Amino acid sequence: MDINIGLAVVLVLILFLLILFFHFVPVGLWITAFFSGVKIGIGDLIGMRIRRVSPAIIVQPLIKATKAGLSLNTNQLEAHYLAGGNINQVVDSLIAAQRANIDLEFEQAAAIDLAGRNVFEAVQVSVNPKVIETPIIAGVARNGIEVKAKAKVTVRANIERLVGGAGEETIIARVGEGIVTTVGSAETHSVVLENPDSISQTILRKGLDSGTAFEILSIDIADVDVGRNIGAKLQADQAVADKNVAQAKAEERRAFAVAEEQEMIAEVQRMRARVVEAESEVPLALAEAFRAGNLGVMDYYNLKNIQSDTKMREAIAENGTDTDSDSTQQIQE
Repeated sequence: MDINIGLAVVLVLILFLLILFFHFVPVGLWITAFFSGVKIGIGDLIGMRIRRVSPAIIVQPLIKATKAGLSLNTNQLEAHYLAGGNINQVVDSLIAAQRANIDLEFEQAAAIDLAGRNVFEAVQVSVNPKVIETPIIAGVARNGIEVKAKAKVTVRANIERLVGGAGEETIIARVGEGIVTTVGSAETHSVVLENPDSISQTILRKGLDSGTAFEILSIDIADVDVGRNIGAKLQADQAVADKNVAQAKAEERRAFAVAEEQEMIAEVQRMRARVVEAESEVPLALAEAFRAGNLGVMDYYNLKNIQSDTKMREAIAENGTDTDSDSTQQIQE
């Protein structure tokens, strides 16, 4: 009885050790790799486990690369995986590049992948160029008419410039700049409408793909339309601004004239006050002349008569002027 129990314990222990061994040592993966023509040892697979790298992530892409005729090793794939790269994407891009006769090395593909670009998509774009459509871009011709254009840019990925090269946003921005420049240099908007290919020719001559990850194959103007009359609007705005400036200056002059008028009225009042002040001294002077004996009673009466006569003459003159004006008006009527 004790022997049977001991044998059962030994069998359970052996089974546990076998399960632990096959879990820790991927024998099945080694067999698959061996029959796929991939030379890799059990020790290498165990080393991956120790380095906390899943052997399947390394071996399966290696099998795929070997079947495609690529010469890769586990150290390259494992180093790229530990650096945070996507091994499957790199291997797929190498296979696609080989089938398309594109010269692409593993180090170059790994660098492109670590740079954050989709290297497999880049290889596809190198084989099958893609079309980038720009938004509607507006430019103003010299006659002030706005022209709206939309372009389609056919590009092909440049593998050598994928690392450090500018992306699609730069292509769109440069094409937009070329459209604005071409429209702005045209004498009239009708010139652009008659020859929309002039925009494409101008843009292509500038070499807009320099420093980018793409090679521009063609630029086609998809749509050209006439927009607003910017020149007339600017002239109208300028006229309104000039009018406002003129009104402000006129208001300034009017305010200055009103202020000057009020100053003159105040000055007249001051002069009248001086006259009244001077006239108030006349009776005092007459009284002083009486006391000093320089003026007699008859002299005073003669002075009053002269003043009365002067007032009468002034009244007659004013009445005569009014009568002449009335007579002239009646004759005219």
